[in-house]
Amino acid sequence: MSKASQTQEPLSELEKAMDIIIDVFHQYSRREGDKDTLTKKELKLMIEKQLANYLKHVKNKTTIDQIMKDLDVNKDAQISFGEMMLLVTRVTCATHEHLHEVEDQQQQQHHHHHHH
Repeated sequence: MSKASQTQEPLSELEKAMDIIIDVFHQYSRREGDKDTLTKKELKLMIEKQLANYLKHVKNKTTIDQIMKDLDVNKDAQISFGEMMLLVTRVTCATHEHLHEVEDQQQQQHHHHHHH
């Protein structure tokens, strides 16, 4: 799938992560309808299979309908790659915050310091 030519630098961690996101999107976008967008059914499947753990970190719990409505910026009932990235970004940011909260809790348990 990746079109990297042999002369290039090896892919970085971040670039590999980008490749994986693109590959995962295509695994779901190819299932029905337009090959390069997600239908609501494809989005739902992707969220259930690929975001089962991390979607929980997003503070305001939303339904698939609500997520679809939020992401579908141009209102064509299809989620483009760019629109899907909004969800990935949101979940990644929420997960980042969650990790810091967990760290803070662990530090508090170790030191018994109370920050006021």
